[in-house]
Amino acid sequence: MKFSLIICTYMRPKPLLQLLQSVREQSVYPDEILIVDGSTDRETEQIVTDNPFQNLKYSLVPKEHRGLTKQRNFGIVRVDSNAEVVCFLDDDTVLEKGYFEQLLNTYQVYPDALGVGGYIHNETKWECVGVNYQPKINEFFFDGWKRKDGSRFILRKKLGIDSDCAPGFSSLFSHGRSVGFLPPSDKTYEVEQLMGGVSSFRKIVFETFQFSTYFEGYGLYEDADFSLRVAKRGKLYLNTAAQLNHYHGDSGRPNQYQYGKMVVINGWYVWRVKNPKPVWKDQLKWHSITILLIIIRFSNIFNTIKRNEAFTEALGRTVGWWSLMISKPK
Repeated sequence: MKFSLIICTYMRPKPLLQLLQSVREQSVYPDEILIVDGSTDRETEQIVTDNPFQNLKYSLVPKEHRGLTKQRNFGIVRVDSNAEVVCFLDDDTVLEKGYFEQLLNTYQVYPDALGVGGYIHNETKWECVGVNYQPKINEFFFDGWKRKDGSRFILRKKLGIDSDCAPGFSSLFSHGRSVGFLPPSDKTYEVEQLMGGVSSFRKIVFETFQFSTYFEGYGLYEDADFSLRVAKRGKLYLNTAAQLNHYHGDSGRPNQYQYGKMVVINGWYVWRVKNPKPVWKDQLKWHSITILLIIIRFSNIFNTIKRNEAFTEALGRTVGWWSLMISKPK
């Protein structure tokens, strides 16, 4: 299958070079690589010029096209007309060999797939324990694998407000478990949400859908919004054998206060994409979990060393929640 790769980048020349070097080592190489650069300097352009890669096309976008969703849409309209699949990668990822081969093979095995996601495998320690294992309260168990569960999920389980859906699916009260809770089983799972920085879609998808420019700048949850809308039209899958590493580059990220606001406001927006008219029980659960997470983040002031980050994020979450009482996003 002919496929194009779009990498949206912002002020991360060295991580981008590491990613491109891992792309070069793939068993299947992209028919074109579109670098869409929103940087305010020329360092990324210089590093791409000094290190040429086959089939690479570079664009430094003007100010009005900066921001993750805008840059993705900028790249989509410039994809080769013969491409069948469009892949997206975050600029701070590094691929394992065979990533594209596994990704494209999923479209052959599942011809109904509109999109296929890759699997980040360097962020969580999993243990294979068999399907008959009985998990403890502080563990998450799925498909014969277990991992340590976060304190927020443990508390939600105790309060009876944990997600009632499999990983990669959003409940009617949102606050689900992401595809990061799928185990490294080398299996392919059906999902309705993909992580945008490790995703791919059939090119025909973009005849109908674009990334929403509601999500400005950093674009938190823009991937959930897009994939939820696509999933209403067809199937999405995640292949855990298509593996890569994510190293979370610091540059280009918002401060903790703005991040906290986006978590709540953008989270509300995505919840309504999945469930436009929630019943009162779903509304109660969404707000209860949101408030619970605010309380947990405030408590981190006393039980973590990053006290300032915890306080400013908790404050941002609080302001974001109260702002929904005044004006909800449309």
